Amino acid sequence: MSTNLDTLRSTYEGASSENVTRLLAVLAPDARWTEAQGFPYAGTYVGAEAIIAHVFQRLATEWIDYRAQAHHYLEQGEQIAVFGVYSGVYKATGRAMTASFSHLYTFRNGKIVTMTQYVDSHLVQQAMLPLVA
Repeated sequence: MSTNLDTLRSTYEGASSENVTRLLAVLAPDARWTEAQGFPYAGTYVGAEAIIAHVFQRLATEWIDYRAQAHHYLEQGEQIAVFGVYSGVYKATGRAMTASFSHLYTFRNGKIVTMTQYVDSHLVQQAMLPLVA
């Protein structure tokens, strides 16, 4: 039997396209996904369709080799905190970034009901700004 931690790990540790498929399988129908204020995709999105459209589809089309590499997981009851590093190259500017993140997930009945992102959004925004000559 898979635990919440095993399930969550599987959404970070494979190929990006596979990770999203695994994530969709474990999102509650009314899951709330909150991207940090200051992050380019900031906001709270409810349900898989909104989460994919406002976060994952944009990451896939606006970045080259965008990754969220998890380094550490902490689990307490129905909550799991994930710590790691984002990386990628913003297509419009060709600028790379690396930024630390943490994600706090809440599970109920084996499904993700909330995710809250914490990130050094300044580093992401810097990659999105064109170089000034």
